[in-house]
Amino acid sequence: MAKFVRRETNVLVCTAIIESGIDIPSVNTMIINRADHFGLSQLHQLRGRVGRGGEQSYCILINYGRTGIELTDSHKRLETIAQTQDGFEIAEQDLRLRGPGEFFGTQQAGLPEFKAASLVTDEDLLQSAREEAERVVASEVAD
Repeated sequence: MAKFVRRETNVLVCTAIIESGIDIPSVNTMIINRADHFGLSQLHQLRGRVGRGGEQSYCILINYGRTGIELTDSHKRLETIAQTQDGFEIAEQDLRLRGPGEFFGTQQAGLPEFKAASLVTDEDLLQSAREEAERVVASEVAD
């Protein structure tokens, strides 16, 4: 790593640990092998490691998944990364595709079973419920 920082070598092969605060502005190309196995937020963080200098930069995502007319979830996730730099939009799409997982547990993806609404399809209803809850809390604080 020290040789890479000092520009004594031009190639660094590493694990995803590179996402953890490595800041080398001269890095202008990153290749992510098996990108279909990474989450959207992690891919967004990884590609943020390139393009910090003044040169044109590239983040190449290699996917070994299936190809075809119907896209798998991994293909949809990679399309999201390719189409936007907006972290909020990426997080929203990740929620739509994978779900929030368990609130109390270890499952990192999937939809919890709510009796009244779905986190994915009932966004307007959930927004209305949130606004109503905020109104109730504000009126309780005012009293």
